[in-house]
Amino acid sequence: MQTTAHPRAYGGIHPLHAVLLAGMLPLFLGAALCDYAYFTSYHIQWGTFASWMIAGGLVFNGFTILAALIGVFRAERRKGLSLVYLAVLVVSWVLGFINALVHAKDAWAMMPAGLMLSIVVVVLTLVALFLGFTRTRAAGVA
Repeated sequence: MQTTAHPRAYGGIHPLHAVLLAGMLPLFLGAALCDYAYFTSYHIQWGTFASWMIAGGLVFNGFTILAALIGVFRAERRKGLSLVYLAVLVVSWVLGFINALVHAKDAWAMMPAGLMLSIVVVVLTLVALFLGFTRTRAAGVA
């Protein structure tokens, strides 16, 4: 009896890509929570913590954009979803960068714009997480 091996096409995201994608959320969420703590208590340390968390989130987001860009060129199926995913990542990075510039202002000047931008970036990060892992399921990986 003769058997033929059918190689299974790997359609999911790379594990490093998944770590980078999932690593963005705690940093941007932490920044939003620090902004809220600053908004309610006016202790400047919370603004400083938020600035550092935004910087870390931007680093993770930048590497995730690079991995998603590589994924767009490697995707055989569902290229449209990969492009939407990449667009959401780029928009979240741009708004995160603007948020970092807002947090570079004087402590009193960064509110309430810093808090609102942090919330928008967290929502965009959640959308990117959903799209990134939906793209994995849509490609046929269990």
